[in-house]
Amino acid sequence: MEVIHSIADLRSRIREYRRKNDGSVGFVPTMGYLHEGHASLLRQARSQSGLVVLSIFVNPLQFGPGEDFERYPRNTERDLEVAEAAGADLVFMPSVSEMYPTPTRTTVAVSGLTSRLCGASRPGHFDGVATVVSKLFHIVQPDQAFFGLKDAQQVAVIQQMVQDLNLPVDIVPCPTLREKDGLAMSSRNVYLSDEERKQALVLSQALDKAKEFVQSRTNFNAAELESLVKSHIATAPLAVIDYAEVLAFPTLEPFENSTHTDSIILALAVKFGKTRLIDNVIIQLRK
Repeated sequence: MEVIHSIADLRSRIREYRRKNDGSVGFVPTMGYLHEGHASLLRQARSQSGLVVLSIFVNPLQFGPGEDFERYPRNTERDLEVAEAAGADLVFMPSVSEMYPTPTRTTVAVSGLTSRLCGASRPGHFDGVATVVSKLFHIVQPDQAFFGLKDAQQVAVIQQMVQDLNLPVDIVPCPTLREKDGLAMSSRNVYLSDEERKQALVLSQALDKAKEFVQSRTNFNAAELESLVKSHIATAPLAVIDYAEVLAFPTLEPFENSTHTDSIILALAVKFGKTRLIDNVIIQLRK
């Protein structure tokens, strides 16, 4: 495994690989502090790609005022151990000045999909995500890119960007990985106190209840499902709900009833203390 810090060196290394090999290039973009969820993306890329490229870059453009850019967890040594064990060939670790050597005057904004959920509560967040992912796609020029569905809105936004801009990369959504007790794996879980960590289990429990509710009915509306989920989350005294919304997926348009769409997403964002967690379930509807 090779660690690369400059764009020019990474491009050179990938060009060299493509000259000598017919295999595809798989790409896993991350902000580091890797956990088993990231490792699963790398293993998926390893199974489908000849060359596996991982990026580790905490992108300042996607953090709003007062958000946790400076305190976002970082552990380079452990990241490299996880990356090598999971099959990465190249690890791209640029500095902020390497990625943004001058003030950024060109950004990428995906409308519509970013107006709800995290896009509503974190204005500008997805502009930062789309911009850095677009930059990384142009740098790496991968054949496939692998994203976890824990942030399903991000996956939908990236898929829309790729479609609209005719970018030559296939987006491969990968399932959310969970701890044994159901909590979705996240770099932010380290911020939780013991009691917050215990109460955060209401998120996966609420999603399970929602799935059971949907599968037991032939018709329902968003308000019913959202009420059920919010009531369960409210049983955790430390939980402060940012949103709990039911939308059509992958359009993220408002969901009226189960006769108008094939699948829905129930998406959550809930704070425990200072830590904001997201989770979701995508449900295929019976017809």
